[in-house]
Amino acid sequence: MSETIVALVTGASRGIGQAASLALARAGLPVAIGYRSDREGADVAAAKARAEGVQALAVLLDVKEEALINEAFTRIESELGSVQVLVNNAGFTKDGLAVKYPTATWDSTIDTNLKGAFLCTRRALPRMMRARWGRIVNVASVAALRGNAGQAAYAASKAGLVGMTRALAREVGGRGITVNAGCPGFVDTRIAEATRQELRARYIEMTPAGRFGTPEEVAAVIAFLAGPETSYVNGAVIAVDGGLSA
Repeated sequence: MSETIVALVTGASRGIGQAASLALARAGLPVAIGYRSDREGADVAAAKARAEGVQALAVLLDVKEEALINEAFTRIESELGSVQVLVNNAGFTKDGLAVKYPTATWDSTIDTNLKGAFLCTRRALPRMMRARWGRIVNVASVAALRGNAGQAAYAASKAGLVGMTRALAREVGGRGITVNAGCPGFVDTRIAEATRQELRARYIEMTPAGRFGTPEEVAAVIAFLAGPETSYVNGAVIAVDGGLSA
């Protein structure tokens, strides 16, 4: 393990990604804030991380574009150091019934949520393997554990992410690298704020906790899985859903 453990969180300009970045910064890790379009949000997140006393960098990172992934990693390695904690959080969702779901939207969902996580992981793994230490945390979804009508593409992408998590845990677990997944349920993010009140009430009724979760509650699980003390937690899929999938 290197002396300085650098974290990269994709999709980190807001919501769960930003909360995870701050949780890792509070744990003392320099952190790269990956963003696709919200540069302002990423800059705010980086400033908050620096206020915790660590180095932080907002970096353009569209996980659908392999060239941009390589450019982002090269910049992070140059300015902060090797990425040894990777949080694959970037995500995309657009609901719709399968019978008329657009192929282009299906492709965008799979490319962002599953292929993007794979590309970032593949880019990070060689240096983790040389260091014989690494933490990969994939942000999946409760939709991977229980299907939701109108979310065939999203559920498929997140279920694929869970499967990839378990396979990679077996591939690299012998090299000091752990690969785990968190599956958030209904969480108060910008997307959730736009949900109609009647749907919010229904979701709350479905959740034994009787409320939406917070990004910080999900981030706490991510930080736990990214920590040095969790070396024997590998291939785990942890629901952070207030009991929704129980």
